[in-house]
Amino acid sequence: MTTLTVTSKGQITLRRDLLQHLGIHPGSKITVQKLPNGRIEVAAERPKGKISDAFGLLKREGQRVISIEEMNEVIARGWAGEP
Repeated sequence: MTTLTVTSKGQITLRRDLLQHLGIHPGSKITVQKLPNGRIEVAAERPKGKISDAFGLLKREGQRVISIEEMNEVIARGWAGEP
């Protein structure tokens, strides 16, 4: 069990081990749910959406589209230490 102290501003700081347990890093968001009997539940907010939302994320105007085969060739050269 961990005990946290409330500041005069009504704030608390979660200790590093709690943040790591929740998978939270700087910029992450957390959700807090009020439960009966004066309890709360704290959880890391997880992104919602579909994998297809990421399609085209790296596309840049004027940039040539490359095939999977070309990607694999570049990856293989990189692993082999070739430029």
